[in-house]
Amino acid sequence: MRAKIAVLDDYQGVALKMADWSAVTARADVEAFSDHLADADLLAERLLPYDVICVMRERTPLRAALIERLPNLKLIASTGPRNASIDLKAAAARGIAVVHTGYFGSPTVELAWALILAGARHIVAEAAAVRSGGWQHCIGDDLSGKTLGIIGLGNLGSQLAKIGLAFGMSVIAWSQNLTAEKCAAAGAALVSKEELLRQADIVSVHLVLSERTRGLIGAAELSLMKRSARLVNTSRGPIVVEAALIAALKAGQIAGAAIDVYDVEPLPVDHPYRNLDNLLATPHIGYVSRGLYERFYRDTVSNIIAWLDAKKSIP
Repeated sequence: MRAKIAVLDDYQGVALKMADWSAVTARADVEAFSDHLADADLLAERLLPYDVICVMRERTPLRAALIERLPNLKLIASTGPRNASIDLKAAAARGIAVVHTGYFGSPTVELAWALILAGARHIVAEAAAVRSGGWQHCIGDDLSGKTLGIIGLGNLGSQLAKIGLAFGMSVIAWSQNLTAEKCAAAGAALVSKEELLRQADIVSVHLVLSERTRGLIGAAELSLMKRSARLVNTSRGPIVVEAALIAALKAGQIAGAAIDVYDVEPLPVDHPYRNLDNLLATPHIGYVSRGLYERFYRDTVSNIIAWLDAKKSIP
């Protein structure tokens, strides 16, 4: 019997082009889906026949309730080194293997800087003005001599700091377990969360979502920021309280925000984020780069082949 493999949430229709799947398709039937199903019943119905489900990051969560409705499922192949949206205990209880891929964070750092620059220089508004026949509507903000505040100075935050220094910015940082020594190594100064929010002209979030980081930036934190400051979030949506950010932007409490991540993805069509003039919103594309996609799908193919080989060797 040939295994049946589903590749989910292939938004751009490129999953089967980013790697050589021939060694897999010679032994299994592969189907890629470019649409996203949020309805639990429709999703369970679609996935019912498949032995293998390939998920792109956390686009489609595989919770216990869904896993229990998929009796044929034997392998979950996820991109990235971890996936918090997969119920590992439920998978293990059913004997379902879960495998992951390699990853590198430079595409997210690059997007964070694209958002910082686009916000500070009003790139989207000015480009739209040119297309509509207009010319120079805004005054951009300088970055040189300003302060970059990084919340989370891990691998990505440290890379962001280096670029901030290259732009002539002062860099300050905070996270719950951050040390002065680690800050010094990245060229940043350690400050409290409150000091960072008060001092920074750009606040960029680079934390893993957890119970202690969920809702970390809410109304109280936004109220500390300068009216001229901008918030950038390329990490996870729930780290910033959406309702609080919407209220702050509507009131002009901060100059603007640039957001790539959301509480619910894809972002609902009627979400207020879609209609705020001082918000630059992108559709969670921090990791959506050719090089990283090639790594994701190349490793996914290798993982599936290893599983097929192990399955064949079982007596």
